[in-house]
Amino acid sequence: MIQQDRYINTSNREKLRIGLIGFGRMGGKFLATLQNCPQWEVAYVCDIDPYSRALALKQVPEAKIVASDDEIFNDPSVDAVVFATLADQRLRLFEKAVAHGKHVITEKPVADTLNAEWAVVNMAEKSDILVTVNMYLRNSWYHHVMYSMVDEGEIGELAIIRICHMTPGLAPGEGHEYEGPAFHDCGMHYVDIARWHARSDFKTWHSQGVKMWRYKDPWWVQCHGTFQNGVVFDITQGFVYGQLSKDQTHNSYVELIGTKGIVRMTHDFNTAVVELHGVNRTERIERPYG
Repeated sequence: MIQQDRYINTSNREKLRIGLIGFGRMGGKFLATLQNCPQWEVAYVCDIDPYSRALALKQVPEAKIVASDDEIFNDPSVDAVVFATLADQRLRLFEKAVAHGKHVITEKPVADTLNAEWAVVNMAEKSDILVTVNMYLRNSWYHHVMYSMVDEGEIGELAIIRICHMTPGLAPGEGHEYEGPAFHDCGMHYVDIARWHARSDFKTWHSQGVKMWRYKDPWWVQCHGTFQNGVVFDITQGFVYGQLSKDQTHNSYVELIGTKGIVRMTHDFNTAVVELHGVNRTERIERPYG
């Protein structure tokens, strides 16, 4: 748990200085977001790859581009750090952040193994730093709309949550190795958002999976079960949806099924659509995904 009295002291300056560690796909997304937030100053970008450093220099020339994260941690003017590295590096980086008093924004998962993840949690709880993990679905407009529709009583009492997210994704060895299998990587979002919509903790669950390409972990997982308040759920998630098809596709939806009506969401990574079939109104909302 993060204590409520933790904060970042900005009394002496206008912007927060932040160092970005890891400049791959997610590092680039974090940079774009930080550049659009006037309260942040990207002071450093760190990556061990020369090509990534050259790309960072073009995209954020005002920042200091470095190959060693020590330069970021040893700079007392840096308030916070972003961890956009592979997951096997994050425990080491968390240890440095705690030692140097740097607040943390991190990509999920927070580490590459369960033991390392619990070590990160224990460090965060005992420290004075703020830690936030990129579990973005709770901030998505479409989930907030669905949540509000349940609050309004349009679907009656929430009874069933159904979530599906199947993409071609990457084959084992093409980038997911340290992030782990389905529910340890992208599937973590759907486990989290199911719990958020249920407003309860998990009680029971049963799962099945499929191993493909002779890989050690299931690359497609389906889980169903119950929450402590009686709501039932099923989640289907995997990276094996038309892996080698000529024109790749995906299947992504969330359904909240109540005793009187339903609200559901679909998206194509560009546009999200929320459809309500409620007791008082039928509504369709279409907006950019994100």
